[in-house]
Amino acid sequence: MATAKDIILRPISSKEAGDLVKRVHYSGKVVQNSQFHIGVFLNGKLEGAMQFGPSLDKRKIQGLVRDSLWHEFIELNRMAFSDALPRNSESRAIAIAMRILKKHAPQIKWVISFADATQCGDGTIYRASGFVLTGIKKNTQVWAAPDGSRFSRTSLTDNRSKTQQLSAQRVISLSNGNTGNHSLGGNGSASMKQYEDAGFVPLDGYQLRYIYFIDQSYRQRLTVREVPFSEIERLGACMYKGEKRNHADVG
Repeated sequence: MATAKDIILRPISSKEAGDLVKRVHYSGKVVQNSQFHIGVFLNGKLEGAMQFGPSLDKRKIQGLVRDSLWHEFIELNRMAFSDALPRNSESRAIAIAMRILKKHAPQIKWVISFADATQCGDGTIYRASGFVLTGIKKNTQVWAAPDGSRFSRTSLTDNRSKTQQLSAQRVISLSNGNTGNHSLGGNGSASMKQYEDAGFVPLDGYQLRYIYFIDQSYRQRLTVREVPFSEIERLGACMYKGEKRNHADVG
């Protein structure tokens, strides 16, 4: 029987990673600005992918660790693993991926990632892999449309997600029979008000922010407090595989 020690990690193309993410990630969506793609193989077959890239709000993220340079941090923005992988593959894959980054991208000192305790989980794997919890907040990013489809707040309001905005506009059109009242601005951006007026609502849940310090000296520069894992349960933010739960496995 295969164990986590049998997995092999190596760089893969963005297409390979994207196809895997679309197949096994709960969102079915890739992050278009991902730059580094690491595949997780078992018996020669691609069964997992990790995608790293710049944060969308990079200037704000940079301030979380004092005196960090623009190129010294990166976001783990997609992590997708199939059920074929053995137990503990996720934490082993993270450990190996961090060593790969340290060797091949030594300028990167820390990695940020977010756990979606609104649709997926509260970050059990991150906690088991040495990440530090630095924030828990009520969800404001994932919104549900009247027909049940889901959109991120960023995709609805930025200038780079016209496909998502057009999809949302079609939902609005079907809801009220009139696209004219909810047309996008001339620059392709939009405010949330038009979506709220059309019945879009933020889903009940939480977003958790984690940081992994490849260079441990940078941990001393953290400008926000380290949040005890016990806060996840206290705030009612526990979730595993899309199901709310009463206890956070602080592993």
